[in-house]
Amino acid sequence: MSKAKADKVSPDLDTPTDMPQAAVDKISASLNTLLADAFALYVKTKNFHWHVSGRHFHDYHLMLDEQSDAIFATTDQLAERVRKLGGITLRSIGQIGKLQTIKDNNDDYVPPREMLRELMEDNKQMAAAMRKAHKLADRLKHDEDRDAASVAE
Repeated sequence: MSKAKADKVSPDLDTPTDMPQAAVDKISASLNTLLADAFALYVKTKNFHWHVSGRHFHDYHLMLDEQSDAIFATTDQLAERVRKLGGITLRSIGQIGKLQTIKDNNDDYVPPREMLRELMEDNKQMAAAMRKAHKLADRLKHDEDRDAASVAE
């Protein structure tokens, strides 16, 4: 990141929003963590796709390829949502590594059943994080509505 303040946005990247900056920052941080996790889960799923073996190889190989494609498809949606809010999104692999909560798996060999178990847990973790981000956005929106209502009184 440059030495400029993290909350300072170049006029070229400024996205007008009616949300308070604090809400934009909180929601963007939550979505950027989700984005980092989506990239981490994508790479892990591809890793398992490339290294799966055994009697169910063909079925698992195809399934993991489809799943990794679906995960990757979410990355653009998450990043664009951050930008639509007026936030700044991820810029590097290093930033992904700092923000991700999905654990990497660099083992030389992972049995297929363990691959699927691990990915199942990671997907549950992602779903829970998505629900948490949604609740945060709803809460901040309600706070904003409540603040606007109290000003109007």
